[in-house]
Amino acid sequence: MANATHKLNWLRASVLGANDGIVSVAGLVIGVAGATNSASAILAAGIAGIVAGAIAMAAGEYVSVSSSKDTEKAILDKERYELKNFPEKELKELAQIYKEKGLTDKTAELVAKELSEKDVFAAHAHAELNIDPNNLTSPWYAAFASAGSFLLGAAVPLIAIIISPALIKVPVTFVAVIIALAVTGVLSAKAGGASVARATIRVVLGGALAMVATFIIGKLFAVSGI
Repeated sequence: MANATHKLNWLRASVLGANDGIVSVAGLVIGVAGATNSASAILAAGIAGIVAGAIAMAAGEYVSVSSSKDTEKAILDKERYELKNFPEKELKELAQIYKEKGLTDKTAELVAKELSEKDVFAAHAHAELNIDPNNLTSPWYAAFASAGSFLLGAAVPLIAIIISPALIKVPVTFVAVIIALAVTGVLSAKAGGASVARATIRVVLGGALAMVATFIIGKLFAVSGI
């Protein structure tokens, strides 16, 4: 169960990272496109946004997961201490957990005893703490995964606006981004068990608003000769 939840959280984080990449870079390149038709300026802004965003995502995820891992290690160390110094009390606690799940007193005590004989620490870590001591999340893995999902999402608006003809750069990018956001909206809703329609509409409207706002700002500060 803990493993399934862990994988689900990773899927959700990856989808959200891709969504962040799509929206932030789309807003940036469309904003610049509103100010200038220079392909080099738009490309430079897009690449700068991707690099800065990916680094920021990676750093934020690394710090977050490192803090979480440190907390899990501290909790596991406390559990080790209690198992070493109060084994009988811990065995009763484990049996009580299974009683609360619906097992009879006799069966719960038998299950607790047999699991403890096999691997007492793992048995308590799973049942009491919902932590797999052999599968703690790596901060580096989290950082690279977050940066990678951001890069994949950010590539959509950048590629769309660079390969499109000058006169339709913004409309093509807008459509490409809306489609990409719809996909991430569906995936995030399914990963979180939420309403697909509601989640997708929310994501798409948010991204559309961001692009419209940045395009208007770009137009207001339009410059020539860049």
